Parts: sequence; structure tokens; C-alpha cells
Amino acid sequence: MDKLMAILSQVRSDVDFTKEKALIDDGILDSFDIVSIIAELSEAFEVTISIDDMTPDNFNSAEAMYNLVERILDEE
Repeated sequence: MDKLMAILSQVRSDVDFTKEKALIDDGILDSFDIVSIIAELSEAFEVTISIDDMTPDNFNSAEAMYNLVERILDEE
């Protein structure tokens, strides 16, 4: 989770990812932020995030993103 939090703070240092639970629903992250996060996660964790995984539920919180990465890693 530390690695993920470091990535998220690089993308948006102005957001408290430990507290936010509606990053997409509340419009805190925009599409450019999500593209940046996906690219960083893909590189850092060596995973491929599919189009099907690009849903608001998977990016509304740091915990959701962490769970997404863990699920992808378990499937590979």
C-alpha cells in the first residue's frame, strides 16, 4: 500500500488519498489523473489494467485501487 500511496501522491499531491472514498464520484480525479494513475500502476506493479477494470468503483479510493492491483496480480 505504501508504494501505491507514493504513486498517488506524485500524481495529485493536493489530495488526501487516505481519507477520500469518492475520488471519481466527487470529481476529485479527472480523466487525465486516471490515465496517469493507470500508467504508473502498470509500470510499478507490472500489471495490465484492462478496459473492463476502468470503472469508477475501482478508482474511487486508494483501497479500491490497491484491491484492483492485488486482484490482477492474483489472476496472472
